[in-house]
Amino acid sequence: MYKIIRYLFLISLSLLATSLLLSVIFGRSLLHSLSADSGFFGRLDSLFKKEEPMKVELREEETVRLIEGWNSRDMSQYFERQGLWQSEEFLEVVGFPQVDYKKNKDLPPLFDYSTEFSFLNDKPENRGLEGYLYPDTYRIFASSSPAELVEKMLSNFDRQLTDKMREDIKAQGKTIYEIVTMASILEKEAPINYANGDNRDARIISGIFWRRIAAGQALQSCATLAYILGVNKAQYTTADTKIESPYNTYKYRDLPPGPISNPGILAIEAAIYPLSTSYNYFLTPSGSNKIVYATTYAEHLSNKRKYLP
Repeated sequence: MYKIIRYLFLISLSLLATSLLLSVIFGRSLLHSLSADSGFFGRLDSLFKKEEPMKVELREEETVRLIEGWNSRDMSQYFERQGLWQSEEFLEVVGFPQVDYKKNKDLPPLFDYSTEFSFLNDKPENRGLEGYLYPDTYRIFASSSPAELVEKMLSNFDRQLTDKMREDIKAQGKTIYEIVTMASILEKEAPINYANGDNRDARIISGIFWRRIAAGQALQSCATLAYILGVNKAQYTTADTKIESPYNTYKYRDLPPGPISNPGILAIEAAIYPLSTSYNYFLTPSGSNKIVYATTYAEHLSNKRKYLP
């Protein structure tokens, strides 16, 4: 009996010692948790604390609307009026109009976009991007650079010029640069309705111009004089037609050295797919968009007396 009581007593002492030891260990851990900011209460607070919503800073955007037939200077002046960039900031990226960069070493060198856009492979290295700045409506960040918008415009041009168009241009023995140059003239010479897709007059004039080139005749496009002089006239003088410029299609045969505007897709289509007619001449009466055609030069002179001031 005495041995049993002794064993129970020893077991009780062992359990009591164990309880005291555990109490000391867990007590110290609890006190440490309660005293540390990142401990128990900190973790508990983090579970119930309401998270603040993340603030997303929205970048201000701008909408720019570029019109078919605008040249690069028209665009640069538009951007300046919009308060986006100074005119020269844009022109330094796309190239200054009518400038031969082989002869003019004072301007910043042109960036070669042909590594990214294959349709530029046949563009002369000494000419800017006139003709390829596809006119459209673009959304850009107010903080965007001119180069970022140019990338958008060239990407748009790349999408518009379909594989079929490129194949047909090649089959005709022409280059994309020649087509864009012709389209830039048609955009200024012909009334093109982008609302309903009417480019019939542009295709007729395209046929006249390509036939003149094939016959070795001068294009005699008033649109090229407007590009040189920077002013549109109802009728140009004899002195205007003799102005010295490689873009003067009254003085020099064949296409000018490059585009004179940035054409839309209907003008580009007209340059690729001209209509064959018996017409050899055309004019636009003052204050009208209606084209008057003539087959003979005598008929054309009669139309000039009748419709032009």
